[in-house]
Amino acid sequence: MSGDSVEMRQGELIRRGAYPEMTWQAIIVGWILGALIAVSISYAALKLGFSIEGSELAAILGWGVLRGVMRRTSILENNINQTVASAVNGASSGIMFSVPALFILSKKPELSGVADFNVPLMLFACIAGAFIGLAFVIPLRKQMIDFQRLPYPGGIAVATILKSPGAGITKAMYLFGGAIVSGLFFFIVKKNYGLEDIGVGEMLGLPPRYSLVFYCSLMTIGVGFLSGKGGFWFGAGGFICYWLLSPIISTFGSPDMQGMVEMPGIMRKFVYKPTGIGMLIGAAMGGIIMAFPLIRSAISSMNRASKGDSASQDEMPIKLLATAVVLGAACLVFLAYKSAPGMSLSTALLMAILGTVWIWIAGVIVAECVGRTNWSPLSGMTLIAVTILIVIAVNMGLGKTETIVSCMVVGAAICLAISQASDMMLDLKSGYLVGAVPRRQQMAQFIGAWLGPCIVIGLMFLLENAGRPPEVADQPVAAVIANGEANEAAGEVQKFDIEKKEYGIGSDALPAAQASALASVIEGLVDGNVPSYRYTAAGGLGFLLAISGLGGIGVMVALGFYMPFNIVLTYTIGCVLRVVCNKTAGNRWAEEFGIPIAAGLIIGEALVDVGFTLPKVFEGLFQTMMM
Repeated sequence: MSGDSVEMRQGELIRRGAYPEMTWQAIIVGWILGALIAVSISYAALKLGFSIEGSELAAILGWGVLRGVMRRTSILENNINQTVASAVNGASSGIMFSVPALFILSKKPELSGVADFNVPLMLFACIAGAFIGLAFVIPLRKQMIDFQRLPYPGGIAVATILKSPGAGITKAMYLFGGAIVSGLFFFIVKKNYGLEDIGVGEMLGLPPRYSLVFYCSLMTIGVGFLSGKGGFWFGAGGFICYWLLSPIISTFGSPDMQGMVEMPGIMRKFVYKPTGIGMLIGAAMGGIIMAFPLIRSAISSMNRASKGDSASQDEMPIKLLATAVVLGAACLVFLAYKSAPGMSLSTALLMAILGTVWIWIAGVIVAECVGRTNWSPLSGMTLIAVTILIVIAVNMGLGKTETIVSCMVVGAAICLAISQASDMMLDLKSGYLVGAVPRRQQMAQFIGAWLGPCIVIGLMFLLENAGRPPEVADQPVAAVIANGEANEAAGEVQKFDIEKKEYGIGSDALPAAQASALASVIEGLVDGNVPSYRYTAAGGLGFLLAISGLGGIGVMVALGFYMPFNIVLTYTIGCVLRVVCNKTAGNRWAEEFGIPIAAGLIIGEALVDVGFTLPKVFEGLFQTMMM
């Protein structure tokens, strides 16, 4: 840690001593801001089906706290802060695209036990995966950033914020203002008045098939604003469903389909949602194909890095990183072995070794993809990994529940490792541009990486259990199913049907689109009955969109098919506002004012909703204890 002294002279801060970089202030502020960002972005990821980068938010908030409140002025110190914070937030995509699949699968009685997994085991698997991913990718820093000079657009954006401390404080004020407005709007409109949607179509006298209903959410508008013009592909998926396909079906479809099309919720459940899942799978596979040209470059990077000077004092010692990989892999063996009854040591060893190798391959590929295009094929890499693991587990004779849980323990570790690897390289790029010491930034990433899984897994359980009826609030899912079946057999009215779940992950309130796609694939694999009739055509369409050369549009259009159209419409408002702002006020205005405000809209609504969720959970637990 570096120390410094500051004195005020003629209204200016005069610093003496070493320039602060790796300080306790930066680490603690990074933990706090990272937790706040992780909660907000994880919540948004469950709502909208995709995650957003947190490094820019961390840099903006860092200047607001470090400079605005604590009167600290070091750019390098804020760089460490944003590195720690973004490392914490790395779990928002790494976990939210994988582990929620267990809760979605548990809605089926025969798979109800998968939601009752060993939480500490899953937590340690995620942390081990994060450390393995970082240890594999750090030796490539010099090759990818110093020699190849990969652009890493996100890293450049963060460096720009870090180099403008005065502007950073102003942006932080706009961000806090947006958060206050969003939080108050959510509290007044949704909590006090219970207004979830605005039925504009009904007001205009339009037929129900057009589903012209807007979701009351400033957070959704904020995410659309951040996405900008590229986000229109997400909206395009929804408009194709309800404004193109539904009118065509109502005119040329069978009588049954013509009747169904006037019930948008039914159409989504039986037609558009399954189509969206198929497209997500196809788009994920297409993303891997599009990454093939980068694989050769990534392998070349590894070869050149292995021949370079690994003893540089700018980097963490290579022996220490190799030790981290070995220890992390050993942990994965133990965790896989303990993840399910009947798991043999040989199967656990095979799963852990394949998982570690895939972390190495996928982490490097994703780091290269993010460096060149700012786009990550994370979901596709995770899908392939889980598929391989399930094939191994099924052939080894494990039961369905044991297969799913054990594969998801290792799969979640892989997903988090890939997420951390790409985030590390992006942060190292910003550090390179502001003159940071790579070794200190690498240490900061490790310091933050362990906290994210603790926060995100806790949030996941909080949101999952928030709406559970008090009589089953503290019961495992398998017990709820068993009690319900017993009551039904005895002729009693079943109070709670988990297959008709109207709360938590997988419900319309928290659709978790990419985790739902993963759940569908897992279910088909363990049953040996992948519904090809349902997914083939849609998967082909998603695949073609993914290889179109427009990075990421396959996933975005697929999400538009999958998500409720009221969310898609509100999201599109944000995209339109961003385009209008860019054309009327200029790109600079959007970057200086619009983006911080939009980020605040996300944080405000997410934190208020999560804050209201906590009392519900505690109330349910208290009522159960008093019964």
